[in-house]
Order: sequence, then structure tokens, then C-alpha cells
Amino acid sequence: MKKIALFCLGIISLIYNASSQESVLQYRGSGSYKYIERSDLRRYDNGKYVGLTSREIRSFIMPVAHSGSPDRYYEGNFYVDEETRRNMNNVSDGINDYIPSSFRITPKGQLIMITDNGYPTFRSFPTFTTQKIKIGDRWHAEATRTVDPMNKGIFTKMPITVEYTYLKDEKYNGEDVYVFSAQWATRYGISYHDFGGDKELKSANGSHKATMYVSKSKGNALVVRDSVDETFMYTNGDKISFRGTISLFTEYPPAFDKTKFLPALQRIADIDDKEIEKITGKPVNTSSWVEGTGKPSAKNPAVSAGTSASSGNKTGTGKANSGSTKPAKTNQGKSPSSITSKTKDNKIKAEVTDAGIRLTIQNLKFKPDSAELLPGENDRLNMIAEVLKEAPDQMFLVEGHTAAVGFESGEMKLSVDRANAIVDALVKRGIARNKFITKGSGSTKPVADNSTPEGKAQNRRVEITILE
Repeated sequence: MKKIALFCLGIISLIYNASSQESVLQYRGSGSYKYIERSDLRRYDNGKYVGLTSREIRSFIMPVAHSGSPDRYYEGNFYVDEETRRNMNNVSDGINDYIPSSFRITPKGQLIMITDNGYPTFRSFPTFTTQKIKIGDRWHAEATRTVDPMNKGIFTKMPITVEYTYLKDEKYNGEDVYVFSAQWATRYGISYHDFGGDKELKSANGSHKATMYVSKSKGNALVVRDSVDETFMYTNGDKISFRGTISLFTEYPPAFDKTKFLPALQRIADIDDKEIEKITGKPVNTSSWVEGTGKPSAKNPAVSAGTSASSGNKTGTGKANSGSTKPAKTNQGKSPSSITSKTKDNKIKAEVTDAGIRLTIQNLKFKPDSAELLPGENDRLNMIAEVLKEAPDQMFLVEGHTAAVGFESGEMKLSVDRANAIVDALVKRGIARNKFITKGSGSTKPVADNSTPEGKAQNRRVEITILE
């Protein structure tokens, strides 16, 4: 059967045919999501039990715009907690010690790593046939798993061939789901060896048996539970065995009504007509601009551009609009969309991205070569905090950027420190720290020419994305 590879962190669209009791699975891609991998494994060194190894990996995956390609691009920040097992809802720290990853997924579902630091550990798993399936059907597909049994920081890739079976329909946490099984054997070092992996890992063998629950209504893989029994052999003769379970969970952000959020956004940020149209799904009616603000009326932020103004709408000049839908001219001769009540020094720009609404904060006042904010930023931070409180269920990515001055390591550290400084300031203003993910990109993502002072000023910025 023809197959389509599906990365377990992505979304699956399932079309259910009630008359034939068959289902068709298609890879659709997804927006931002959180992925959790929990391992509870009993460890045996040379046959002797040494203890329970518990590890939790959390990741935040965000789509990245990439023009000119049919593939879907993603960035992920992976956070590893190997010391404790606890309800992550009770964690008070923000996510700032992350392991970066990026990858792309082809229209057929093949996952191709771009930045590979070992995560995700399961790749192209699960994988589904494109043909209609019914209860009892089976299919085979290839996937990849990365391992680091000795926690050396060296990941070894192991190809696996998985047998899937459509088991039954069920309810999981009150939701209708499809239930699938997956099983495969660990076979490393016989016909395949990863020369980029751990050179001391000689071979591995064992078995995996997994059960997965996939939502009928939403189409996403809700949970995968994998029973593990495998052994790793090293060149010095050591044998390290693990027995237990690995559980994979995918969580998607709650629904976010961007239209209701728009008025709050317009209070603090410049947002042009195209971005408003992305939020509302309607063309902007410029006949109801509020004079001197560069903003649509709060009562009618976006309606059909073809609406006639002769019904009583006024232009920004106070004169009746004779039917033209062009923006009214102010006494400066500029259209309202180019006018802002905020000064250039305090500029905040809002854009709609694949990951969510992004606020770009330029000209932040820090002490030179420092992450210490100057007092003059208090008003702007107060405004930002109040707006973020309008999205109480979302998480926020705070990404720092610097200009390029020739010291990449220093630039990267400074960008991280400044992102953390913004988070600290917003936490003091009443937003929970565990709502934030911080990231530094140094000078790697310029938006302007670094050879000019003006360009460098634009590149020194912090971006806050309201993840959805």
C-alpha cells in the first residue's frame, strides 16, 4: 500500500465514512503545539538493577514561514528534566534552558531534520497508509528513533520498521478516538551503523509495543504509550538494559479568538490593513477611521470594503464619503494606516505569523551591552503586560535579537539575557512565569542592513509571539 509518513508531533486529519466503516488519514500539518515525552524505565547494568530512570522532555513546536516550497517548516525548543517527576502544571520556572531543533515535512509526510540535536527522538512515527482502513487492517512503515542510553550527549539514529494495526474505536477522556497498535524490534549494529552516533555503541536489540489514541473529531494523536524492553551493548563489554514505558503526548493551544483580541492589540501596536484582514477574515473598511489614530473604529474594525459610506459613515476629515473606499487624508497628507499615536521611539509592530500574533518591540532602552532595562521603558512594558493578560490561556514566546557587531557568542548571550529581562519585567506586572518561553537568536535573524546605524537599530529588538 502507498504510505504517507506522519510525524507524531504533527496533526492528522481523519475522515470517517460511517456507511463503509472505513477511515482515510491525511497529513495536514499544524500550528503551534506542545509535545511531551515521559520515560519510566528500570535500568540494569550488566544484569544488575541500578534504579528507575525517569525523564521528561517537553517541547514547544512552532511553524516557520518559508516561501517557495510546498514543505512545512517547524522550529522546536526542547527542555529536558531528568531529575524529578511532577505535575508540570505546578512548575513555577519559565522555559529558558532549551535544546533547539528545526525540521521540515514534505507533502508526503517525510520528516527531514535541519537542526538536529537529537530531538525529537521519534521521527516519522506514527506513519499511516493513504488508503481507507477499517478495524483489523495492518500496514508496515519505516521510522527513525534517536537514543543516548548513557546520557553522553551523543545521539545515535536507529531505523525501525513498524507494524501498525487498527484495533478499535473508543472514548479517551470523553472524546471519541481511533485506537491503533504499533510494534517493532530494535535491531542495531547488524546491518546498519550510525557513523555519526556514539562510536562506543556496538549493537542494540529488543522490542517495543505501543498503543496510540487518535481523536476522531480533531484528528490529532492524543497519546502514545510504548512498552520497552531493550539492551545496548558497548565496545568495552558493558550491557545496559531498560524495561518500562515511554509515553508521548501532544497538546494543542486552546482556541484563541483573535478578533476579540484585536481592539486590545490596536491600543498599543501599529498593525496595518493586511494584518487586520488576516485576523478578521474581512477587508478593512477605511471609511470609519478614527481621526489621527491610524485605527479603524472599535465598533467596526473590519467590514466589507465595498460598503458605501453614504449611509452616514464619516471620513477622518469629517466630510461625508461619496462612495470611495480609499483612506481619508489627514492634514499631514498621509493615510490613517500610516499614522500612530505612539512615537517612533516607542514603536511596537504587530504581525500575524504562522505561530501566532507577533509583537516586535524596537528601540528598547537597555544599558549599553547589558540586559538591564532603563526606567524609561516602564510605560511600554505596562501596556504590553495588560494586552497579554487579554490572552490568559495562551503561551508567549519571547525572542531576543541583536545587531551584528562581530562577536557571535556574545551576541547570542546578550539576546538571551535581554529576552529574560523582558520576561522578568512582565512577571513583575502579574503574568505567570510558566507562561513564557524565552529564546535568543543573536544576530542570526536580521530584518535590516547591519552596515548602517539605522539598520542596526532595527535589528536590536525583542519579539513576543502569542502562540496559537
